[in-house]
Amino acid sequence: MRNLAVPFLSLTLLASFAGVECASAAPSGQVASMRRLTQAEYRNSIADIFGKEIEVRGAFEPTIRIAGLQSTSTGVLSVTPVGFESFSSMADSIAAQVTAEKYRAKLPCKPKSDKAPDDACTSQVMNQYGRMLFRRPLSSDETKNAVKLSNSLAKSQNDFYAGLRYGLASLLQSPNFLFRLENAVPADNKQYTLDPYSRATRLSYLMWNSTPDAELLQAAEKGELNNAAGLDKQVDRLMASPRLDDGMRAFFNDMLELDTFDTVSKDSILYPKWSSGIAASAREETLRTTIDLALHANGDMRDLMTTRKTFINRNLAADYQLPFAFKGDWMPYEFSADSGRSGVLTQASMLTMFSHPGRSSPTKRGVAIMDIFLCEPTPAPPANVDFSVVNDVNGALKTVRERLTAHATNSTCASCHNHSDPIGLSMEGFDTIGQRRTMENGKQIDLTATIQNKKFEGAEGLGKFLHDNPKYTACVARKVYAYSRGENSEDVAASAFKNANKAFTDSGFRMRALLKAMVEDKDFFSAPPPETTKPGTKLAAQ
Repeated sequence: MRNLAVPFLSLTLLASFAGVECASAAPSGQVASMRRLTQAEYRNSIADIFGKEIEVRGAFEPTIRIAGLQSTSTGVLSVTPVGFESFSSMADSIAAQVTAEKYRAKLPCKPKSDKAPDDACTSQVMNQYGRMLFRRPLSSDETKNAVKLSNSLAKSQNDFYAGLRYGLASLLQSPNFLFRLENAVPADNKQYTLDPYSRATRLSYLMWNSTPDAELLQAAEKGELNNAAGLDKQVDRLMASPRLDDGMRAFFNDMLELDTFDTVSKDSILYPKWSSGIAASAREETLRTTIDLALHANGDMRDLMTTRKTFINRNLAADYQLPFAFKGDWMPYEFSADSGRSGVLTQASMLTMFSHPGRSSPTKRGVAIMDIFLCEPTPAPPANVDFSVVNDVNGALKTVRERLTAHATNSTCASCHNHSDPIGLSMEGFDTIGQRRTMENGKQIDLTATIQNKKFEGAEGLGKFLHDNPKYTACVARKVYAYSRGENSEDVAASAFKNANKAFTDSGFRMRALLKAMVEDKDFFSAPPPETTKPGTKLAAQ
């Protein structure tokens, strides 16, 4: 049956995407934005809707990074023909598992006969799961279409559950599930705002990185998310849940560009201890450190630049050249005052992601820090730039500082290098896999730097500089705002998150205060007017 299902569903998927503009599925209002589910959002949603035992089998098309965030691209990426096939295959696989004999007890009803259609039971199943998959109630036409499809297949195969499988798969492959469709309705003063279900969706994927739960959907149905008291109640509930960790891990994974580890490689001859295990551990260390500070300790987010407190496991102990006598897998650890470490800047993640396979890179590190933490992107170098001086590691210029200084005498290169290199040079006390060092090619490494007429030395000085720089905290607020709305962070006006940033500052830069103030701001759910939206254009296959 599986071999027959995939091509059939692919045709259904193509038809549903092609007809998204005129579908009767759309709720009241017009589509203001569409954001393709990320792999994590898809997997989390399936687990929450059908159970963690349901496996998601298939490949996901990649996102791209726009203005420092991958989440921005979810609002502009379409689905390729290969993507159609993959989504179709996953839909069939999930539906087959949900309707398999060992999981049928979880379905909301039993058919009158296992060998014949039962439209009443099918309708109950479609409405229950459809509400969760589409993040709103199904329209009568949507229910009828799913039931009709299930009925037809159940008759042809003399199997109620075979028909049910196809009906569920048709929902799973629908744009209404694969995309977060946010619908705009008129508000006061000729403005537009998101409808209640779109509000629930935006809140849930920001806070929990998954689909809205039953209580949040019920609050949307009752209109509670449209008034301050109802919204406040749900925001407090979402933020009190341990699942807030999941939502913020997804945000920080994106903001800190930790997906870069997927392509990180190191010279195995020069750095034999480096491994995929250390890479995975380094990524997890940074997420654990960040979440512990931001949520568990409700700490000052500026301290992310200076804290020596972290979490390590055996892999990281080897990379950091530390003894690991602990019994547990992950253990809290605090680097010594003379370690040179300063916050996430000097964790293995940042140091390794933004370096070359065989050597460090002050330029890559500086560019990354300026972009990630200060929202000051550095332009890409011209195609004809001569990097021979920088790359001549065996020449007369022994240190990377000397080579970069010589390279930056070129007027074309100077402005960008003067912008980012001082930051990166202050971090040269760590090699390409994050180990401490003091010498380079037999010469003492100079860790001094000057930025905005402020002199400092080493990663500790850099951490203090960023800790006290208001651009860093404003950048965090900007990126949370852009991430939550799927917008280009470079296009976001400071006024858009002004109130949230003030609450962030007044709280002593607590992440929880920033989140709460942002989602409860009167303009957080604002939407563009219908004439500026073009429903369906983002769904074209390419």
